[in-house]
Amino acid sequence: MDEDATSRKTQPVRGLVKLTAQATLGLADLVEAVHARVLQGPLAAGADANNRTGGLTGLVYRSIRGVTRLAGAGADELLGLLEPALQAGGTFPQGDALVSALNGVLGDHLERTHNPLALPMSLRAGGRELVRYNAERAADLAPDLAAALPAAGGAPLVLIHGLCMNDRQWRSAATGHDHGAALARDLGFTPLYLRYNTGLHIARNGEALATLLEALVTHWPGPPQPLTLLGHSMGGLVARSALHHGVAAGHRWPGQVGDLLFLGTPHHGAPLERLGHWFERLLGQTPYAAPFARLGRLRSEGITDLRHGSLVAQDWQGRDRFASTPAVPQHLPLPASLRCYAVAGSLGSEPDELKNRLLGDGLVPLDSALGRHRDPQRTLAFPPERQWIAQGVGHLALLEDAAVYAQLLQWLRPWQLA
Repeated sequence: MDEDATSRKTQPVRGLVKLTAQATLGLADLVEAVHARVLQGPLAAGADANNRTGGLTGLVYRSIRGVTRLAGAGADELLGLLEPALQAGGTFPQGDALVSALNGVLGDHLERTHNPLALPMSLRAGGRELVRYNAERAADLAPDLAAALPAAGGAPLVLIHGLCMNDRQWRSAATGHDHGAALARDLGFTPLYLRYNTGLHIARNGEALATLLEALVTHWPGPPQPLTLLGHSMGGLVARSALHHGVAAGHRWPGQVGDLLFLGTPHHGAPLERLGHWFERLLGQTPYAAPFARLGRLRSEGITDLRHGSLVAQDWQGRDRFASTPAVPQHLPLPASLRCYAVAGSLGSEPDELKNRLLGDGLVPLDSALGRHRDPQRTLAFPPERQWIAQGVGHLALLEDAAVYAQLLQWLRPWQLA
């Protein structure tokens, strides 16, 4: 195995060691803060949650932090000894899923600390990377893509995964179904899969995707083809943000998009993130539990964007994303020139029942997935014939459900076969 391949193989392990060391340091700080609160008593509720303990107790906590720093510093030396074994062995079957989940929860932290576990954005096809986004050489991406797509045929279909997921998870482990592969078989699409760090702000991912799509249409082999975008969950928000950034930058690709499809996309936010925000505030007001409120602030930028469905940087620039004051995200209407479709999952059998409207697919309420809002000015104008509720289908099952695929096929067939 060459040196570069060995380095790529050991990067995830190095990243995990680094992340574990940082997590241990954070946990030591957290436990010591709780210990200090207990020693001070409940009347110290207004004290600084970063308080340190003294005496022998403080020495114990300082020792834990010291050993952890030494262990983290020695990670490279340890991995140098392990590299021969890593060369002989394969990668973990669930490694991609684990790294993607970590990126969803801590992706912004991974990027800030230059942890090798931080996922770069890339377009992939057939299990291989076609082109990788690089902000420092964004203008040079197109030649890489041109060389990677010598045999592209049908119109491009770009599939954008959701939070804590990756491009491989469009394929069902149980049935082998993949919406992208099936649409390629039935309608002749060329499926391309986005992989990205879902812990970053949606606006940042949207801007990067806009750059990749401009490179895609610029160097697509053969005559220009209509572009179709299919987003699951957060992926739909990234697609909408990319369209906004593409238009603002004067890109050509937004004019080539014909169809924009959403599967379980929280257009107006997801209640679980709002619940997490409320829980964090509650912990902060509880004397002994207040230090644990810091755990809530570990959740990534991407997750907090899901509170209300933030698509642009103006929603969070210059403000505390954990602030208790309600954020009203900038409203981006659906582009009038596109055919836009929304699929919402419903765990119940009666879509108008209040419980089912609130629960939706278990993560995204029906109204949010269908773009409905109590303020008519913020409602997304999906035509009735381009909305569909998948009865008895949960959030992740939207990726493999046969009825969902049949609906996608029904919507897209007239335009692809025209």
